[in-house]
Amino acid sequence: MSSPLAVPVEVVERRIYLIRGHKVMIDSDLAELYQAATGNLNLAVRRNADRFPEDFMFQLTQEEMEILSLQTAISRWGGRRYLPYAFTEHGVTMLSAVLKSKRAIQMSILVVRAFVRLREMVASNKELAARMEKLEATQKDHASVINILLRKST
Repeated sequence: MSSPLAVPVEVVERRIYLIRGHKVMIDSDLAELYQAATGNLNLAVRRNADRFPEDFMFQLTQEEMEILSLQTAISRWGGRRYLPYAFTEHGVTMLSAVLKSKRAIQMSILVVRAFVRLREMVASNKELAARMEKLEATQKDHASVINILLRKST
């Protein structure tokens, strides 16, 4: 992964999870994308703790980590001495200010774009669901009219 263009946005999207009602990325995934050690990423965050309120970043519980491991069918977080941190879209943006490398800034932009794409897909799915409901209602109305006409003709 020498340039951010080598990382398709779909790869980033697959690393966005829904935890506590927030779309988040896990510290080890971000560290991999930024080509940094997870420990170094978390150290930079600890040194700048005032930049990361709870709506930007939070630590997973043991139960959340187990559920996430089951959902992803992998255990790449195994062997850690501490529970992973989850970063929201705002936390990822703040990481680019804390991790000042060019790579971190470029990857943060890519990650934010992935979050935006997911939001757009969710909005699009809601619109599609509403259109399907309307279509089903219209179809039921048409079926009722056809049934009435068939009864009258017999």
